[in-house]
Amino acid sequence: MKLTLKAGAYRGGGVILGLVPAGRTPSQLRIGGVAVPTLTVPEVVGEIIHTKVGAADLLLVSVGLASKCTTETIRQAAGIAAGWMRARSVSKGGLDCSPLASLGIGGAVAAACEGLLLGDFTFERYKSNPGKRKDAQVAVLVDRIRSADRRALAVATATCAGTNLARQVSHEPPNELTPVSLAAEARKLAGKWKLKCRVLTESQMARLKMGGILAVGKGSAAPSRLIILEYGGRSSGPPVVVIGKAVTFDTGGYSLKSTDTIVGMKYDKCGGTAVLGLMRAVGELKPKCRVIGIIAAAENMISEAAYRPDDIVRMMSGKTVEIVSTDAEGRLVLADALTYAQRTYRPRVMIDLATLTGGIVVALGRVAGGLFCEDDGLRDALLESGQRTHERLWPMPLWEDYDRLVKGDDADLKNSGGRWGHPVIGGVFLKSFVDSKIPWAHLDIAGTAKVDEAKPYCPKGATGFGVRLLMDYLMGL
Repeated sequence: MKLTLKAGAYRGGGVILGLVPAGRTPSQLRIGGVAVPTLTVPEVVGEIIHTKVGAADLLLVSVGLASKCTTETIRQAAGIAAGWMRARSVSKGGLDCSPLASLGIGGAVAAACEGLLLGDFTFERYKSNPGKRKDAQVAVLVDRIRSADRRALAVATATCAGTNLARQVSHEPPNELTPVSLAAEARKLAGKWKLKCRVLTESQMARLKMGGILAVGKGSAAPSRLIILEYGGRSSGPPVVVIGKAVTFDTGGYSLKSTDTIVGMKYDKCGGTAVLGLMRAVGELKPKCRVIGIIAAAENMISEAAYRPDDIVRMMSGKTVEIVSTDAEGRLVLADALTYAQRTYRPRVMIDLATLTGGIVVALGRVAGGLFCEDDGLRDALLESGQRTHERLWPMPLWEDYDRLVKGDDADLKNSGGRWGHPVIGGVFLKSFVDSKIPWAHLDIAGTAKVDEAKPYCPKGATGFGVRLLMDYLMGL
């Protein structure tokens, strides 16, 4: 979908979309320049009234009760409208948010644009008869075009494009997307958006003694890769480094997953694909700060070469790790990436995100990601960005009481400490590889990286969680 700004009434054909609060429409209401008859708009967010007014095709979409309207309900209503357009192959239209002006909600137009762009996403690459609708052209109607409107649309367009890229790559099946082909995607992205890209091969990682990521990938015919994307920024100083776990398929290794839980493990790369989508948005929006994106990519398979429970692995940091579960692989690939980031860039801030534990899904469901962070400023900033974007986070502990759970018997550490406090154990393990002087946050997005049924602006599958959240954070630096 392509959005443009237009001042005044809409004359472009197709459908005119109006986002309106629930209740009786006021007299003299005009949507896209068309006089609207008196109607009763339902209270349910996203409920649609489709009517003809003369030659105009009018779609009124409820944002719910005015007293409960937020940027998120606006985003949801617009996402449902985008789905309505896609289902009916409507390829052009106008979006009028003027009925929301009286509600005084900051960012309403930007939220509506996000809803349309995110709600238009589909993944049909492998279908024999995919939808053939051209990209829809939608004019966003304003009374006059201001520089703030242009900026809001540019930010929404770039962040949603990054989110949809993350979704698209996440949906790719493991027989098509391996660590090597993911690195190729990163190189292509870097060329388009003028980013620097480096890819470390297994031999290069071996020279750096990255025993964690190499152990995880040993069982696969597809070699592991460490992918680095660099944006130079518009100011000097240490960069923000964002690190993503990309296990392109996770069998669990010899700690084999069950028949039920192994399906969908292509989504174990969603932390890495979020970094890819974020760097695409960074390349377009060009924030002030330097940004480094690192994707630790491996495939966790079973073979005669695969790592085993009871193995002891030496990490890039020099610490040794006793393998208790080969299904606790994400923390191994991330730990080496964290060490690499610190030694190479000495970052001002370091954030990792990963589909790390099923325990965080038990704790928080699919509503929020787990936030592990001991730096007050970074934690508060990420929580605020999560609220603004509705990619919400919830603080989790990293208390020293948990340290004993990752203490190894025959090595410095062990990669699993049992069921109790499972998501916390993952965070505490990673903390062991982070310099306490560097502000660091770990985002466990196992519950939010995918949805099992369609949502107002996300179809079933990958959500792209983290791209809008982290872009909002970066734009505030």
